[in-house]
Amino acid sequence: MKRITREIDSGKPGKKVLVVAGVHGDEFEPVLAAKQLEQSLQGRLRNGQVELVAVANETAYAAGTRHGADGLDMARICPGDSTGKPTEVSAHLVSERIRNCDFLIDMHTGGLAYDIFPMVGYLLHPDAEVLERQRDVAKASGLPLIWGTDHRPDGRTLSVARDGGIPALYFEYGGGSGFRKEVMDSYQQAVVNILVHLGMMEEAHAANRRHHMYWVEDHRTDSGHFQVKIPSPIDGIFVASVSVGEHVAVGQQIGEVFNPFTGTYRAVNADSNGVVHFLRVMVKVNKGDALGGIIPAAVGRKEVFHD
Repeated sequence: MKRITREIDSGKPGKKVLVVAGVHGDEFEPVLAAKQLEQSLQGRLRNGQVELVAVANETAYAAGTRHGADGLDMARICPGDSTGKPTEVSAHLVSERIRNCDFLIDMHTGGLAYDIFPMVGYLLHPDAEVLERQRDVAKASGLPLIWGTDHRPDGRTLSVARDGGIPALYFEYGGGSGFRKEVMDSYQQAVVNILVHLGMMEEAHAANRRHHMYWVEDHRTDSGHFQVKIPSPIDGIFVASVSVGEHVAVGQQIGEVFNPFTGTYRAVNADSNGVVHFLRVMVKVNKGDALGGIIPAAVGRKEVFHD
């Protein structure tokens, strides 16, 4: 990991911000955003340090898949094991860095399978002070959707931060098989906006600090678990009839699945009113695969949900 970790040091005391990319090997824009930040932050920090991990899971990156060569998902096994399988070792190394930072930013996309509306997320931390710091910094990022979710899931980079009382955010945006420059650029600017907000860079470097469009805090169990949203009713080919960011009504058809062997078509409907948060873009699906998610959000209003 040493060769893909870079530290930008202002030479003055201050916070240490850890920026992580490449937890999943099929998410490429965050990797390039980290490399761009390595160049753009040189000589610009007023105080503190920024540590950049461009490829957190090297075997997953080598395979171009969500999982490492050992079949493990790094986002489910943190804090890992220093003597374990390759993905467990990678999780351990990143977790050690998390425990030694003052703020964590973990950058993701939808990988090859999903397209995601641009968002910044955090766990609804049980410590009120940590939670408020996460909210405050999320607002400063400039990303249009703020999403706070159930704090209880383990195995994540954010759960390592949670257990250490360290404020943490994650980014999600885009996905699919192509490269999206707008994702890389948005992530680079969001990190800069956060560093400006934390007093680590001059205000002149901030841009696009528009007010967020949507803000949802969902305390319900597993509210942040993408993989259980709107499961496919059958095996087949999924064709969406809506786009990410579109407003839909409960029961509205958002696509259909066609099984070429049985000739069966099955409609896929929105399970709530709100904004299309993400959609499946890898069109071959198995029964039970998540096809998308609707986030119950309204423009300009904070929504809060409980069990």
